[in-house]
Amino acid sequence: MESVALTTERLVLRPPTEGDIDAITVACQDPEIGRWTTVPSPYAREDAEEFVRLIAGWWADGSEVVWAMYADDLLVGMIGLHDIADHFTGAAAELGYWVTADARGRGYLTEAARAVLDWGFGELGLVRIGWQAVVGNIPSARAARALGFRYEGLQRQALTSPRGRDDGWMAALLPDDDRTPVDWPVL
Repeated sequence: MESVALTTERLVLRPPTEGDIDAITVACQDPEIGRWTTVPSPYAREDAEEFVRLIAGWWADGSEVVWAMYADDLLVGMIGLHDIADHFTGAAAELGYWVTADARGRGYLTEAARAVLDWGFGELGLVRIGWQAVVGNIPSARAARALGFRYEGLQRQALTSPRGRDDGWMAALLPDDDRTPVDWPVL
């Protein structure tokens, strides 16, 4: 698949390149990113180099699409549709993201995610976009809820990372869902 850039009112989303490696390395020193994601911790420049290389391959084979989020030419996060798989009844993916410490609380994530969700449902024809997070990741859950995701439950020891196994909250969005936020029992 050919990579694409997306733009929103305040952001440019584009696949990261070698020129982004240093900014990604700096961002991933934030312990909160390592705490809640599968990003290696400690995070070295070599990890960012490998990440950028992998993203190019994922775009090429259509298995994942990942964008660096930029506001005023500064990296503010990463967002993507992961594990894109064609099932018997249509393609599905999982939304994943992280936001830099300085950019949190500015609405960048929901702005970027709306563009990614629209692109996934429209351009890829996805029939379901899932979301999951380690239990306790309230900021991620609030963002997913704000995007209209419907909470689907808790899966025990379902999420794996270099830390081991964690319980995970699960939610999903379908193309025809009203994206108005609904109550989640964990928020």
